[in-house]
Amino acid sequence: MELQHNEIEPEPNIFQRYKGYDRIMGNISWLLIALVALDIKLMPTDSSNLAFLAAFCVLLFFYNMNARYGLLSHRYSQFKTFVDLMVFLAFIVAVCWYTGRITSPFMSLIYLILMATSLTQGRRITYLMAGLAITSYILLASEEFRELHAILSHILELFPYMLIAHLGAMLAGETETARHEVERLSLTDEVTGLNNMRNFFLLANAQENLAKRYGRRFSICMIDADNLKKINDQHGHLAGTELIRQVAAMITTNIRSSDICARYGGDEFVILFNESGKHEVTTAVERIVTGMAATPFAFDGVNLSTTLSAGLAAYPEDGGDVRTVMANADEAMYVSKRSGKNRLTLFSDSMNNPSEKQVHEP
Repeated sequence: MELQHNEIEPEPNIFQRYKGYDRIMGNISWLLIALVALDIKLMPTDSSNLAFLAAFCVLLFFYNMNARYGLLSHRYSQFKTFVDLMVFLAFIVAVCWYTGRITSPFMSLIYLILMATSLTQGRRITYLMAGLAITSYILLASEEFRELHAILSHILELFPYMLIAHLGAMLAGETETARHEVERLSLTDEVTGLNNMRNFFLLANAQENLAKRYGRRFSICMIDADNLKKINDQHGHLAGTELIRQVAAMITTNIRSSDICARYGGDEFVILFNESGKHEVTTAVERIVTGMAATPFAFDGVNLSTTLSAGLAAYPEDGGDVRTVMANADEAMYVSKRSGKNRLTLFSDSMNNPSEKQVHEP
């Protein structure tokens, strides 16, 4: 069996993040249009330049309407945000061209684009955007590159762009690392490193939708450690915490990377076996139960051990959704508890009839 992989960023998180970025990009669009419109109203501008500025505002207006409310709306992604930033940079450079070039009051807005890029696109794209910003500055200042001192002066003026880009890129890297760590902590159990129940239901609901759409099966196993209270009372809660870690390690060693495991709470765990009926995964669950009983672990110089009680139910025969199947697996697990512990029980509709219980004792 392969080790389970738990550090998966669910798609809903990415969607929500770029949905937020999209809203910010829309606000920046309206801000840019408002600033240029204000400049047209308050500052003296010759008629030819006025026509170009008005045209640029109209084009950005229609782009923003399409991106936020038209064909491109609800398509939230890093690429869409990158396109927005490229449009903003082109708009700013075009406006600067007709409002004084490098002396334009809009030149400083390029810094806004660089910072927005660093916060939304990551390090490499930030450096790319910095290169485009420097190229834009050179283009706007091209008429002044006639004397050596002017060239040197403009080269010095490029350093703020490079500095902002470099700091922004470093900030982007730190922000991305911190974001991944926060997401990891929000989706995993801090004791075991397994999924927490919030992440379990996100992943399990996706599997439920696939099962219903394509007629697939899945099974859910509930597992509980039998000796946690006894170990806590005799050896302290740190020993109980180590027991929970050992159970988690035994589970992840014996399931597939495609299966979904989470700490349900306390010393109870839940496993969703993808595309498998309960009879197909019985051997894997029994291996977890027997392996835990046969594998003591050392704590503070003492060898401790525990047994496990497990219950197994499957979709669709034992429930029409994840929560119903979980509840039935939990009921089967309590049957294992009442039947003497250290065993697996398969759920059946006639579970209340002792003669029809399917109990697997290792």
